[in-house]
Amino acid sequence: MNTPPKVRIEDILDRVEQYRPDMDEVLLRHAYVFAANRHQGQVRRSGEAYLIHPLSVAWILADMELDEVAIAAGLLHDIPEDTKTTAEEMELEFGPVVTRLVVALTKLSGFESKYESREATEAENFRRLLLASTDDVRVILVKLADRLHNMRTLGFLRPDRQVAISRETLDIYAPIANRLGIGSIKAELEDLCFRYLHPREAERLEQAIDERSQAAEKWFGDLREALDGILKEAGIEGKVEGRIKHLYSIWQKLKRQGVEVESVFDFLAFRIIVGTVADCYAAMGLIHQQWPPVPGRIKDYIAIPKPNAYQSLHTTVIGPEGHPFEIQIRTRDMHAIAEHGIAAHWSYKERGSKPVDDSRIAWLRGLLDTTKGTSPREFLDSLKVDLYPEEVYCFTPRGDVFSFPRGATVLDFAYRIHTDVGHHCVGATVNGRWVPLKTQLTNGDIVEVSTSNQQKPHHDWLEIAVSGRARSKIRSWLKREERERAEEVGRKLLEKELRRVGKSWKRVTGTKEMEEYLRTHGMASEEAALAAVGFGRLPASAVAEELVGAVEEQASAARLPAKVESISPRKDGPVLEVTGDSDFLVYRA
Repeated sequence: MNTPPKVRIEDILDRVEQYRPDMDEVLLRHAYVFAANRHQGQVRRSGEAYLIHPLSVAWILADMELDEVAIAAGLLHDIPEDTKTTAEEMELEFGPVVTRLVVALTKLSGFESKYESREATEAENFRRLLLASTDDVRVILVKLADRLHNMRTLGFLRPDRQVAISRETLDIYAPIANRLGIGSIKAELEDLCFRYLHPREAERLEQAIDERSQAAEKWFGDLREALDGILKEAGIEGKVEGRIKHLYSIWQKLKRQGVEVESVFDFLAFRIIVGTVADCYAAMGLIHQQWPPVPGRIKDYIAIPKPNAYQSLHTTVIGPEGHPFEIQIRTRDMHAIAEHGIAAHWSYKERGSKPVDDSRIAWLRGLLDTTKGTSPREFLDSLKVDLYPEEVYCFTPRGDVFSFPRGATVLDFAYRIHTDVGHHCVGATVNGRWVPLKTQLTNGDIVEVSTSNQQKPHHDWLEIAVSGRARSKIRSWLKREERERAEEVGRKLLEKELRRVGKSWKRVTGTKEMEEYLRTHGMASEEAALAAVGFGRLPASAVAEELVGAVEEQASAARLPAKVESISPRKDGPVLEVTGDSDFLVYRA
């Protein structure tokens, strides 16, 4: 995904016209002029005019073939934060849809945030961003384009900021690009992060691969010709592409295998793009006739797509001179989805902006549902776990397939079926054999979960569960149980203190005095007050004293005159006649 060195609005318009001949040019030009005016005089750390950044973001979005609304939002995305322009002004200029996208990309300021630490505020900003993305996926696509250009220009920041931003990008943004199926952005983000987080290793690896690529140039060219010949001889119309795997993926492989780069031969790979699914399987069969496949390295992501909808056939074969090389085979549509993911098949003009059925957004919606009420830190922890590449595919006895992170257990499987199944899981039958909760899952396992009404979650389950969904459900149950216990303890402590002064819980619960107490102390319910006492955050004696005092004060007030109607002279002194009780007289001294 290459961006011209100096992007102009004309470059963007030309690119959009290639896939949207009837584009809304007026909207894009208006957004450009508006951004140019609002960012006038602003410069980036590089010394370039600030406008270069929104133009570059817009180009990346156009290269992903998004619609004009998304590209306009890319041009405008920094205006609310970096200028005095309000959302109301933007809506007058661009309408509610573009404005909603831009506002969703705007961070909470330190003054708006209820969190003390910068990390917590950033986590909450990210939660808001993802929440907006479940309503309109263009929000996260603009954010990814923004982060990609910022990573490309990261060299102008201080080294500590380079490392911090790269770590966040590698932990959050690159995996999100992967989960949305946007392979091109994911790969570039990973390589950029790698260079800042491990500069020596990156430089050494890049140099070694350059040297080996030059040495293997003829070998590589011969293989490409051979693959072309295999397709032509079989009458399969297709295109063969050769590529070097991206740097970060090679480095990860070296770490996993514990070897040096000199020992890795399949850093070069081929991609074959054909017309139909049948051609994919036919091509793989012919290739295996020519070169023997490496056992265990054949993967059929067409029959069982990855969670991000990626589809392709993968195989590694032993080529000439005994060197292995990898081949991916896919259709043109599969290739578009592999490169641009959710953006590749999203037609905003025809389907609107709400991705109702897309599994990639359903995953995000599910994550947000299961992390409701969690702290920003817990949310980020769950997000990072769920973003981990899903590698293990398991089946129910009925043939339903679920994917899990590597290391997932029977307990994770149970929670994927249903929350209640997870809460009451006692073990499972895996491939016909009984196993305990902590048993790790492997590819192809057939899992039948067993439950018991007597079973309930324990704290040590957090050491067994791997998936964010399961861990979040367990935490929620434990918190609810702890709160219920605290309420029970709080009720007993408060009842004891009330009895000391001759009162009872029944005398104060549901009263106006209780309502006033809750309002004064910012509590949502009586249960919240009881829990606060049970957790030790409020002393029972102080709560009892305040409630009893309020009740007695109200009782005394009820016995006093509400209003003086008149003063009538009497022989024995002036008398006050009181409304509400004609027999109640008060004599003045």
